[in-house]
Amino acid sequence: MGAIHTACFGLPGPVIDGAVSTPNPPWKVTVAELKAAIGKVEIELINDLEANAHGVSTLSDKDLVVLHEGSTSATGNAALISAGTGLGEAGLHWDGGNWQPFASEGGHVDFAPRNDLEAAMLSWMLRQHDHVSYERFLSGPGLHNIYRFLIEYGCGQEPEWLREAIANGNPGAEISRAAQEKGVEICQTALDRFVSIYGAEAGNIALKMLATGGVFIGGGIAPKMLEELRKPRFMQAFLTKGRMRPLLEGVPVKVIVNDLTALHGAARVALFGVRMKRSFSL
Repeated sequence: MGAIHTACFGLPGPVIDGAVSTPNPPWKVTVAELKAAIGKVEIELINDLEANAHGVSTLSDKDLVVLHEGSTSATGNAALISAGTGLGEAGLHWDGGNWQPFASEGGHVDFAPRNDLEAAMLSWMLRQHDHVSYERFLSGPGLHNIYRFLIEYGCGQEPEWLREAIANGNPGAEISRAAQEKGVEICQTALDRFVSIYGAEAGNIALKMLATGGVFIGGGIAPKMLEELRKPRFMQAFLTKGRMRPLLEGVPVKVIVNDLTALHGAARVALFGVRMKRSFSL
């Protein structure tokens, strides 16, 4: 292996002046500290969802699962939303010939309930946190939050074996598995609500970015619940935007199933350098 000349790191947080403080977990990383540790290397820090957006250019059809075909002539801005440990969002600005990826912290915007149940869910979460963002419900911990609310709200019973599995394992994964593999009703109810909120926020980002070129669903959760996302619930929530429904019907929606997309995106930035990193087309 030859000497390393350039490196790019995608980190889950806002990158400001060569430094990032990540909310999950609470790390602080700076270009200066990395250079001191690594040596004379050109280093770029970018948001992890921006890295993911750069990685979109490396994907082929086998790396994508289509949830909604949209318009056959779709072009324009695109958007990326990724639920995993947290909720990340990014945009891809269309300049007329290329997509220009940019970071956002849209996962931390105020959660907006769409019905009485979600209003009660928001009220319940506000008793625990001063601010309730979409990430509180759209993430691995978010699925657990929805589940806990439904139990306390009287929407179902929690099996004893599942209580123990949640206590001793990954709560979100255990709830998802209990719904998809064992048909536990309260878990399926939680998963249905999660999928619906996911679709709604994917539609929100499509409108905010005017993403007529497409919405990509990334992150570690979506590939594990493809069958749930293929059901009508996700796209119904995506499209239910009143007068904007016709616009959203033309937006392609695709799930990224290549778990190396963000790594490829960061490598692309490192390879092409700071000046060239933002220009590509599919």
